[in-house]
Amino acid sequence: MVGERRIGARDATSRAALLDAAERLMVENGYAAVTSRRIAEEAGLKPQLVHYYFRTMDELFLEMFRRRAAEGVGQQRMLLDCPQPLWALWQFSTDPRVAAFTTELLALANHREELRAEIARYSAELRVEAQAMIAKALAASSSRFGEIPPAAAIVVLTSVSRVVMMERSLGFTDGHRETFEFIELILTELEGAPRQHYSPPAMPLPALGGED
Repeated sequence: MVGERRIGARDATSRAALLDAAERLMVENGYAAVTSRRIAEEAGLKPQLVHYYFRTMDELFLEMFRRRAAEGVGQQRMLLDCPQPLWALWQFSTDPRVAAFTTELLALANHREELRAEIARYSAELRVEAQAMIAKALAASSSRFGEIPPAAAIVVLTSVSRVVMMERSLGFTDGHRETFEFIELILTELEGAPRQHYSPPAMPLPALGGED
């Protein structure tokens, strides 16, 4: 059809390179730096290729989120199924790259309605599963903290790191160390001394399940 534009295949090398470039820019420079021109420069490709593979920037942002969200959900399901799910979720959520990527995604979603809806959908799906696993972990503990509502535990474990990231970007760190120590004291009472259940991913993944 005359005037119809063919969109590049999903597995195209150039398409993946553009998504990788957008992720790097977001983590290193913030979501405001993720423009079509900057993405093309970062990927070493011609600017017109951005809109060849993605009709709009909204489409690019959605695809960038979806491919990492699927990995992130898988990673978090695996962590929640380990012997120390609370520690595992905390280790994941406090990974600086995970926290930075999630923080920037949420900030971007404030200005992108479709992205906001997609993040909410993924988060709601994972929260249902996470609450069931965390409820089991809390019920099995003899700690005085075992009666913490599972939903509250998830919000705290997945959200504190984002607040810390935001405040650190402002040069404000008062109370951060004490907050981390307090949460880790509670986790130790609930699950014992921490073991390493989480290995940092090659690319940043979003921490989902704690949004309202």
